[in-house]
Amino acid sequence: MTASATELRIGITGMTCAACATRIEKVLRRTPGINAADVNLASEEAVVTGDATVTLDVVAKAIEKAGYGIRLKDARAVADHEAWFLLLGAALTLPLLAPMILELTLGGMWMLDPWIQLALALPVQFGLGLPFYIGAWRALRGFSGNMDLLVAMGTSAAFGLSLYMMNINPHHLYFESAAVIIVLVRLGKWLEKRAKKRTLSALSALNALWPAQARVRRDGVEREIPLQQLVTGDIAIIRAGERIPADGKITLGESEIDESLITGESLPRLVVIGDRVIGGSVNGMSALEIAVAAVGAETTLARIIRMVTAAQGAKAPIQRLADRVSAIFVPVVLVIAALTVGGWLMLGAGIETALINAVAVLVIACPCALGLATPTAIMVGVGAGAKRGILIRDAAALETAGDITIVAFDKTGTLTEGKPRLQATRPMPGQDQKTALRIAAALQTGSTHALADALRHAAEGETLPRAVDARVIAGRGVTATIDQHAYALGTAKMMQENGIDVTPLADAATTHAGEGASVSYLAEITPQPRLIALFAFADQIRPSAKPAIDALHALGIRSLMLTGDNKGAAAKIAAELGLDDVRADLLPDDKTHAIAALKADGARVAMVGDGVNDAPALAAADLGLAMATGTDVAIETAGIALMRGDPALVPQAIGLARATCRKIKENLAWAFVFNLLGLPLAALGYLSPILAGGAMALSSVAVVTNALTLNRWRPK
Repeated sequence: MTASATELRIGITGMTCAACATRIEKVLRRTPGINAADVNLASEEAVVTGDATVTLDVVAKAIEKAGYGIRLKDARAVADHEAWFLLLGAALTLPLLAPMILELTLGGMWMLDPWIQLALALPVQFGLGLPFYIGAWRALRGFSGNMDLLVAMGTSAAFGLSLYMMNINPHHLYFESAAVIIVLVRLGKWLEKRAKKRTLSALSALNALWPAQARVRRDGVEREIPLQQLVTGDIAIIRAGERIPADGKITLGESEIDESLITGESLPRLVVIGDRVIGGSVNGMSALEIAVAAVGAETTLARIIRMVTAAQGAKAPIQRLADRVSAIFVPVVLVIAALTVGGWLMLGAGIETALINAVAVLVIACPCALGLATPTAIMVGVGAGAKRGILIRDAAALETAGDITIVAFDKTGTLTEGKPRLQATRPMPGQDQKTALRIAAALQTGSTHALADALRHAAEGETLPRAVDARVIAGRGVTATIDQHAYALGTAKMMQENGIDVTPLADAATTHAGEGASVSYLAEITPQPRLIALFAFADQIRPSAKPAIDALHALGIRSLMLTGDNKGAAAKIAAELGLDDVRADLLPDDKTHAIAALKADGARVAMVGDGVNDAPALAAADLGLAMATGTDVAIETAGIALMRGDPALVPQAIGLARATCRKIKENLAWAFVFNLLGLPLAALGYLSPILAGGAMALSSVAVVTNALTLNRWRPK
């Protein structure tokens, strides 16, 4: 169990079908202080939100009042003896089936002594079948119905009829039907449980990323400590091949780190001093030292695990239909079973035929498949996304993503890298381009400005002169002295203030500015004022942006760019990427209004962004997708977080959402069709209780297995 100030999450034992989950939800929602409660049959958990009076004890008592138990620790850690119980039940049941098998294969009449049949069936009925009676009693005590009630009533009717017939007509006993139903249903639940464990594989893989120990240097001494003792500010030492114990910044060393299980990026990332690293990733070729910046619940990995856990336990809107059906399903089945008995008796059949057909109705009608249809698909879909760096925050976002018709992109940091690069150098006649670049880069040696990074990157490998007396003039540029010559690098206004005429390069500046580039001038101030060169800087389009737009078009989805940049820059990038529409010179509110207008026209809009200014638009859209390389505000606002700054994840997220929604609909269709066809066939006598029990067990396994095929999903 885990708890937070506003939300409680608690494991539940004893649930067997969708009716159980519905019953617990009703009880919890009637509990004072609880505002909302969702019970997930697949994960066997309840998520409860309420005021400060709602504690774990309050929730646990409400669940126990409903007739169910709470799981204080992971039930998967408890030894599973179910297989042994099933083997024992099968061993007792096979002799009961032997006469039937011999009649079908060898012909003739074969019959086991009635008292031997009773001796074999009795431990199966009240031993292996005991959980069904317990569950049925819990349901009756809570004035509700569930799968256990149907199975208990059906098998008890077959067993009781056999007891009655032992002295009247010992050739027509149904002990084998009752025993086989119990064995088959428990076999189905066991297979279903094993399959459901696989739906949690992504979460298990994420939890396994934490190392048990961390190696730190404290007071000059290197030591190993338990991970829980690691604190912010520690210097952690990570050897080659070891997992990084926490989020932090590299203080010593260079290496490659594998972040594939966190970001979905298959290739290792080269890291150097100053780079941030994510706890749980694997250090590659050489030792690193990091200053720990976040530990425990504050780390990126812990946040991912919380998001995946919450999403896997959430309900999609489509689940409400199944919930409404399951709430009335068991009472309706009981009525159908009673009508079956009455109908057959009215047609002149004996009580034996009427009861056996009613038993088949009760057994085949279990709503397990209906309850598992949606949550299993969501759990697998969310897990498949997490493995690829697509974090789905809630089930509603998953369902919404499948219906998107237009995707709106922010430009800077989303379609582009968000880091300007030197696009062009225009020296004055007689000036050397490389010399101008070296001087400009030298002036920016100590600057952290984005344009300074671009100049240093462009001059990488060059020998730079030494600049002294550097002075930054806010909003203008920088001045410094090199070899007793004063230089200035900055805006046209800065040049004018220093008496430098920029007219000779005005046409080039106008051309670059029209394409969305930022322009800086380099000039010598003393001893002889003169213009040296113009530098044009432009943000670079991400390599995956064009394939991402093409992939969206292949999905039948239009693309739009919403940006605060000028129309020239926006139009140039839109043309290169093949965007369907572009809106430029927008303030944050303008982006929100643009999305509202699209929605008013009937479009289902997704917004992709990474900055604080994108948060309102992310919230206004039907679906927000935030680049996890951006701000926390954007990530918290979005329905889906993309763990890499890669636009290609957008069509992948939508493709996965569509595949998941398709599985949900397939599962629900199967569950509804199974019951719609199975119930009348059983009532009309076309299904024996044994066949009904086998079909019911297989239906639940089929639903879970179909959901698990999402693990094979791959982006096109």
